[in-house]
Amino acid sequence: MAADWSPIVALGRDRLETLFAGDPGRLARFSVDVAGLHFDFSKTHLTPAAVTAFEAVAKAQDLPGKREAMFRGDTINTSEGRAVEHTAERGEGAPESVARAAALHARMRALIDAIEAGALGDVRHILHIGIGGSALGPDLIVDALGRDDRRYDVAIVSNVDGVALEEAFAKFEADATLVVLASKTFTTTETMLNANSALQWLREGGVEDPFGRVIALTAAPDKAVEWGVDDTRVLPFGESVGGRYSLWSSIGFPAALALGWDAFEQLLEGAGEMDRHFRLAAAHENAPVLAAFADLYYTQNRGCETRAVFAYDERLRLLPSYLQQLEMESNGKSVGIDGQPVGRATAPITWGGVGTDAQHAVFQLLHQGTHLVPVEFVAVAEPGDALNEDHHRQLLLNAFAQGAALMKGRANDADLARAYPGDRPSSTILIDVLEPRTLGALIAFYEQRTFVNGVLLGINPFDQFGVELGKEMAKAAGSGALEFDPSTTDLIRRAFGG
Repeated sequence: MAADWSPIVALGRDRLETLFAGDPGRLARFSVDVAGLHFDFSKTHLTPAAVTAFEAVAKAQDLPGKREAMFRGDTINTSEGRAVEHTAERGEGAPESVARAAALHARMRALIDAIEAGALGDVRHILHIGIGGSALGPDLIVDALGRDDRRYDVAIVSNVDGVALEEAFAKFEADATLVVLASKTFTTTETMLNANSALQWLREGGVEDPFGRVIALTAAPDKAVEWGVDDTRVLPFGESVGGRYSLWSSIGFPAALALGWDAFEQLLEGAGEMDRHFRLAAAHENAPVLAAFADLYYTQNRGCETRAVFAYDERLRLLPSYLQQLEMESNGKSVGIDGQPVGRATAPITWGGVGTDAQHAVFQLLHQGTHLVPVEFVAVAEPGDALNEDHHRQLLLNAFAQGAALMKGRANDADLARAYPGDRPSSTILIDVLEPRTLGALIAFYEQRTFVNGVLLGINPFDQFGVELGKEMAKAAGSGALEFDPSTTDLIRRAFGG
């Protein structure tokens, strides 16, 4: 049956303070603790009535059935005819899929052991080349967890702009560098161009066998071997693991090498713990489900077009960028799984920033602007620095106070320019301690939240056809095979002459 969204659209709009006043148990009702993470959704406009209305939509869209189909390994990515098996990489899925993922992990660990034993010579630097999901996940993990205990220097390059690659070259010695190429198809234009430049740099740096310093991470191992990588240094992953969901697979190789295998296993374990929570917890106490309900309340009832995420921890500075791809590439669509226009708003624009820096840049708009923007604060209870406690205390107090100020506001009839309307929603994720297990759980939470949003909207969150047209036209521009509009033609002429 088709979902009836009219009860969602008709939900009440009581002020947040009124909701708290009318429900003494509100904080407990809209808080969830799982895997070392505390989720507080009480400062959103969710109510028991709203949860009931969303549960009806979830039932109509068969969220429980589609969730089980994903874990079972069914072909739920129907547009591409694939299963969706990133959860199997962390031990949650069909037994045969879990076993296959475990075998590939064992292959990755064996190669890491060989590198650590000196089989590839002196390795002190890792140059990881990829783009999109092949870069964002490893970059987030290494940056968040590798600041103190990183065993190798790591540079992750995704941009085809040569400046990015030259910066990495300047930091590393060629004869001590391992080049890691991450591409699901091993045909990605930007990645392969950067790869060829990296090989040339190795040659110019005196490396006699540049291909001998290359590791390939791909779902197309034959193409990697054909390109020149020895089969023993190709780490495959399955076609059923989507790019932006792939950090749990061999795409996580630079993190596993830089942080150590134990850390990588803990990352997987934390994600698996969140998967089990998502699979087994009732909707009203299920963190990914409640978060998706709040997301959809603001897009469908309030017409919100953006969602802001602020990481109040420098170690999570890359989280907003990671979520931009995860959320917008997954659900930024206008056609449903049935091939018909969705007919309603889908994914909001995800944006954000870091800690107190953002307060002095964008919070003016959040507090007093004309746009209603749901805000998410992500903070860590245990400090990541060894300085006096004032630094971390001020950081956390700022995060908590901003949420309180957005909700409460302040009237000022005498000077409206100094008035704050309040009733602006936020949620908070407070992590006990930032470690591999909790980071794994956090990322898995966002993945499952994205899945719930897609299912309730009736779209497929696992394809990304929207990225193809621009790439095709860029190739056509380079070959002169396409006639462009006057503006684009003029820009090409000005940049390249002719």
